[in-house]
Amino acid sequence: MAELDNCCSTQLIDGDGEFNVVGLDNFMRTTNFSNCGLSYAVVAVMGPQSSGKSTLLNHLFHTNFREMDAYTGRSQTTKGIWIAHCVGIEPFTIAMDLEGTDGRERGEDDTTFEKQSALFALAIADIVLINMWCHDIGREQAANKPLLKTVFQVMMRLFSPRKTTLLFVIRDKTKTPLEYLEPILREDIQKIWNVVSKPAAHKDAILSEFFNVEVTALSSYEEKEEQFKEEVAELRQRFFNCISPGGLAGDRHGVVPASGFSFSAQQIWKVIKENRDLDLPAHKVMVSTVRCEEIANEKFDRLSSDAGWLALEEAVQSGSVSSFGRKLSNILETYFSEYDSEAIYFDEGVRNAKRKQLESKALDLVHPAYLNLLGHLRFKALEVFKSRLEQMLKEGEGFAAAAHACTKSCMLEFDQGCADAAIRQAKWDASKVREKLRRDIDAHISSVRNAKLSELVARYEEKLRRSLSEPVESLFDSAGRDTWASIRRLLTCETENAVSEFSTTISSFELDQPTMESMLQGLRDYARNLVMKKAKEQAGKILIFMKDRFSTVFSHDSDLMPRVWTGKEDIKTITKDARTASLRLLAVMAAIRLDEKPDKIENILFSSLMEGTETSPDPLASSTWEEVPPENILITPVQCKSLWRQFKAETEFTVTQAISAQEAYKRSNNWLPPPWAIAAMVILGFNEFMLLLRNPLYLMFLFVAFLISKAMWVQMDVPGQFQHGTLAGLISISSRFLPTVMNLLKRLAEEAQGHQTPVPPRQQSSVAFQSFRNQSQPNPTSSIPESSVSSNVSVSDSGIEYSSPNLTQRRGTKTLETELS
Repeated sequence: MAELDNCCSTQLIDGDGEFNVVGLDNFMRTTNFSNCGLSYAVVAVMGPQSSGKSTLLNHLFHTNFREMDAYTGRSQTTKGIWIAHCVGIEPFTIAMDLEGTDGRERGEDDTTFEKQSALFALAIADIVLINMWCHDIGREQAANKPLLKTVFQVMMRLFSPRKTTLLFVIRDKTKTPLEYLEPILREDIQKIWNVVSKPAAHKDAILSEFFNVEVTALSSYEEKEEQFKEEVAELRQRFFNCISPGGLAGDRHGVVPASGFSFSAQQIWKVIKENRDLDLPAHKVMVSTVRCEEIANEKFDRLSSDAGWLALEEAVQSGSVSSFGRKLSNILETYFSEYDSEAIYFDEGVRNAKRKQLESKALDLVHPAYLNLLGHLRFKALEVFKSRLEQMLKEGEGFAAAAHACTKSCMLEFDQGCADAAIRQAKWDASKVREKLRRDIDAHISSVRNAKLSELVARYEEKLRRSLSEPVESLFDSAGRDTWASIRRLLTCETENAVSEFSTTISSFELDQPTMESMLQGLRDYARNLVMKKAKEQAGKILIFMKDRFSTVFSHDSDLMPRVWTGKEDIKTITKDARTASLRLLAVMAAIRLDEKPDKIENILFSSLMEGTETSPDPLASSTWEEVPPENILITPVQCKSLWRQFKAETEFTVTQAISAQEAYKRSNNWLPPPWAIAAMVILGFNEFMLLLRNPLYLMFLFVAFLISKAMWVQMDVPGQFQHGTLAGLISISSRFLPTVMNLLKRLAEEAQGHQTPVPPRQQSSVAFQSFRNQSQPNPTSSIPESSVSSNVSVSDSGIEYSSPNLTQRRGTKTLETELS
């Protein structure tokens, strides 16, 4: 009874031709049929109604199909098509019980369902049992002939028929041996095959191409039940391993995998009901397509919700994940393997195509995570590169060597990370991300290189500025004939030193030759431009420098000592020398001479301005100098002429003051009256002179008066007082006369008593006089608004000496700067 319960008898198609999808799915789930793959067999039974088909199946396969009750009469028992699990037979076997043919319930003319069920059985079953009576063998109008015709006719409707085993079961055998019955039966089968109309493609086909014909005989179940059961048990053994080579269905082909059996059976019955020709190969492909797609979708859905994959996807959002490729490959391999195991029995082409689709969808699902991981690896490698490069540069490593070493190590680590992230099922190329990383590294190298080179350039430019600015300015301050030669030597020396050091320093950058030459040339250009800029700055103050040069030469002798105007100096010559020096300075500053090209600027200036040579046209009536490029001109000829005119006007006062000082010196040292006055005094004073000679007391008195007058002269510094004018001298002497007399009397009294009072220094009287003069007389220089002249006064025993006035203010500077700008 337990075996009967396990057979799960189910009506597959009812009498009205409705397919029981739910029942079939329940049958497959209950019997675990879906997991059988190709290891299963389907055995169908066909035959006339009430010929004992169900009884045969029940005894042969231990099923529980409904059997006819002989005591209630002969009538239709099985309606439609039923299936059951053949318990105890390996491999998994399904018994299919078809509705009997030639039944009175459907009538003589209603053979549609017979043909449909026969075609369905031939399309699905591997073995078809033809149940027939022994007494029908050899009879022309036997009941089995219409059945065979039906079988052969519907077989032709299969585009590519399966090779099916037809097992003729002869019921209620007689004493006639089977070996005599079987040839007759085979002959009848062949005749039926020959007369059945065939399509053109199978017109000459032989029966053995489509069917394996087997014959067996059984005793009567009603009369010889025990013998019947023994023979059935013997026949049952032939169904064990029936699909193995040599078995009943050993040469079958075009088998649908068990997991697709339900869909295949539904589609076959649908085509049969629509009265369409059944293309079994196309049907097999269709079943494979549907089932493989279902399997693939189910695996993809499970992959999408897989906890391991979700954990990896979440982890890769925040950073790199170690062993990403191995973990993800294992997850993918799990679902791909499950697909392979479930779809292994379906059509190979369809199976492989759907697997590729599954792989494509799965890889599309995980590819964003892979790209995220590569992005993390790229970012990490770039940051590591930056820190390593900075550290190596701090340690003094050469830039190019450091950049190469860091690049190599970081790219190697990135490649290792990519290898760790690689998925076995995909041949993803990380070269684009690698190229992006390499571009980022190269860009950073370029940025750091440019920054470092900029720092070096700035450092050496500053060094050049310090070594050139002040020396060049000093050379311009003391400009002479060899000024530009000295500047060129200084520029060449300092530039080559800086270029040499700079070249050595940047050698570690391993720059290409054109770039290095460009940078070295840039440093040379900077030094040259620096000198040119300084020259332009100095040229803007040329008028000041010319007046300073004039003042220096005019006010100092050849030993650079301040010049004292004693009346012996040739002011005209000195003035010419001073102007010559100033004009030479103007000639030096008129143009930049860094290329050692000769010019005639100095000759033109001296011939036009100093010598006064007039030529036509005027060489200074131009805005350019001959043989001098426009970019090297600092002061144009027209500007030189204007500057010289302004210079002469502003230095004229200094020359005038020098002449005045010289005349004042001459006056201060000439106290004797004119010769005619002396002669008149001798003639007119002869009598008085003789009187003095005759009376020595007068002579003594005069001598004493001379001594007192001399003392008073010295004490009051009479020459010094009159140096500043007659009126000022008289006022000063009158204010100092009485104090001087009292001072002399006091000294005489002290000497008479034996005490000596020190003589007050002459400087005190001079200070007192100067104080009085400042109070009584306004400053004579206050009347000069734009320039002031001061004289150095020195007092000696021989008299008063004057030094040349110094020019302390300069006019017209603003005018020159306007012209130069």
